[in-house]
Amino acid sequence: MSEAAWPLIRHDLGLTYAGVGLLLTLPGAFGAAVELAYGPISDAGGRRGLLLAGGLAFAASLLIAAAAGGFATLLVAFLLFSPASGAFVGLSQTALMDLDPERHEQAMARWTLAGSVGVAAGPLLLAATVALGGGWRLLFAALGLATVPLVAVVRKLPLPRPVETEGVRTELRRTVAALRRREVLRWLALLEVGDLVGDVFTGYAALYFVDVVRTSPATAALAVGLLSVATLVGDALLVLLLARGMRGIAFLRGSALALALVVPAFLLLPGLAKLGPLALLGLLRAGSYAILKARLFSALPGQSGAALSLSSLSGLLGSVPPLLIGLLAERFGLGAALWLVLLAPIALLVGLRHDR
Repeated sequence: MSEAAWPLIRHDLGLTYAGVGLLLTLPGAFGAAVELAYGPISDAGGRRGLLLAGGLAFAASLLIAAAAGGFATLLVAFLLFSPASGAFVGLSQTALMDLDPERHEQAMARWTLAGSVGVAAGPLLLAATVALGGGWRLLFAALGLATVPLVAVVRKLPLPRPVETEGVRTELRRTVAALRRREVLRWLALLEVGDLVGDVFTGYAALYFVDVVRTSPATAALAVGLLSVATLVGDALLVLLLARGMRGIAFLRGSALALALVVPAFLLLPGLAKLGPLALLGLLRAGSYAILKARLFSALPGQSGAALSLSSLSGLLGSVPPLLIGLLAERFGLGAALWLVLLAPIALLVGLRHDR
């Protein structure tokens, strides 16, 4: 939802591309650093406490963002939001993975589909709020208040019990040991590269339509909505294909090949003709998170918390591309800077070439 709101936020607070890049980068890096502690604590039995604290912080961060008067306050809100999201959302994901360790791909595909429903609704809610005379602040505040009842629900949910453990220190040593495994490092690297067509692209999509395509902020929000709905359709298709026996890696390899053609088409076509490849991009990027994250969990049996911590660690490096795109856009324009997104399908094709 914040992705679609960036043109409105930038205008309201007078932000530059570099400022937007910092807001997309620093919170992610900070959150990744904090989330390193979540895995050992969760695997040692402290998952529920982290979930509840994360939910309350999640709500508070949205309310602070809604009241932001400038860059500094918004940065504080986002710095709180990132680790809060890691606790509230990330640990919920680990609980789901522990429910059925033999079907990680199917579970992650369903998880991603559920998330896509919310992501698709965000731009549409923003467009409706603006059309009715509201703004991004009202929507942020409403979502912050709506989070509080969800925390109460989580408090009563049964959570899978962790395997027997000797405590946080033991789990920390196991997490560090996992980081030395080549297969774990491969899935972590591919996850971060794949995010170029995921959150990184989405983070700049609305600004791209306003500044490069020269649309209104409302039209840009609708374009992000189209991207989100297409991603939702792709996620639903992935769930169906996996249920019918298709291997996730086969789907991901095929979609990466198609994305290598669709991304240049999006960047080269003029005006609103970009909407066609934009929808295809959303459809094809479906497995770039779900399949790769599922493979990471499968590579770490009995260590779902470790998978969360290690993905947070790799996220420290993954926070660089949004800032890099922002800095390049400041110098060469956003249209040129977004060509970096093409690295994602190329890297996936190379990284998955030996998987059968």
